[in-house]
Amino acid sequence: MASSSKSQTGMIGWTDLTVTNAEEIRDFYARVVGWGTEPVAMDGYSDFTMVAPGTGDGVAGVCHARGSNAGLPAQWLIYVFVEDIAKSIEQCRALGGEVLAGPKNMGSASYCVIRDPAGAVCALYQPGE
Repeated sequence: MASSSKSQTGMIGWTDLTVTNAEEIRDFYARVVGWGTEPVAMDGYSDFTMVAPGTGDGVAGVCHARGSNAGLPAQWLIYVFVEDIAKSIEQCRALGGEVLAGPKNMGSASYCVIRDPAGAVCALYQPGE
């Protein structure tokens, strides 16, 4: 996930796809879109960063639906930068949304997965220091 400054609040910073068959789906997108792949070590297995051809830039993730990703829906999940994840969670709930997962820490950063009142799902991401 890219780092962020306050000026990136509200921007989409990353996209992940969490599925039960990550290797198969990794290979699907590698062949359909042309992405390269890089393994990301997890706890006893690897998820994958999908890499843009020619640049080597990570553009998305394909993840196993296990560990901290267990129970996430099999859909492309955008991560939207927020300034204060606790405040965003409070507003989400106050406005009829729900928190599906988290908040969880990734080093000094944190994220959660929410569902809005229409049923759409996204992740909120507060970068670390």
